[in-house]
Amino acid sequence: HIHVERNWNHEWESGFTPVVIDDFAAIRADFHEPIKHVEHEIVITPKMSFGTGHHATTSMMIRMMRDIDLKGKSVLDFGTGTGVLAILAAKAGAATVTAIDNDEWSINNAKENFAANNCGDIELQLKDNLQNFGKFDIILANINLNVITQTAQGFIDISYKSSKLLLSGFLSQDEKI
Repeated sequence: HIHVERNWNHEWESGFTPVVIDDFAAIRADFHEPIKHVEHEIVITPKMSFGTGHHATTSMMIRMMRDIDLKGKSVLDFGTGTGVLAILAAKAGAATVTAIDNDEWSINNAKENFAANNCGDIELQLKDNLQNFGKFDIILANINLNVITQTAQGFIDISYKSSKLLLSGFLSQDEKI
């Protein structure tokens, strides 16, 4: 029995392809060539965090964000993962962006990705609830039904009447028949 070392990083890199969402946004790793002809280019090193754009819920969130004027708005990215949605909000002109996640690995990964995208002014917090927050113009939550259900009152508490709440992460089996 021969033990062969595997270069997991190389395997991950070879399987990671850029994601382009129309002419609005492109998500690529730092080892990819820059992607031209998109409004916002985001460089991500996902490691183990959720949010490369390959997942349908992430690309749906990005498409929804395209239809909202983020300029001058306060934005919360709840469950930031890699930080891709927070980065997009910052690049699209949000006045303030706060990103939270309950996973330390995600926080560290998001911090690296914020730096790689010159988005160091995004406020990043290790947190699993919405307590002690002010109100936000736009709330992004690409998570799952259970967390959304448990957090519903919190979303209301941090919203103005005019706030927009973008949710993704529901599965077809979550739908009541």
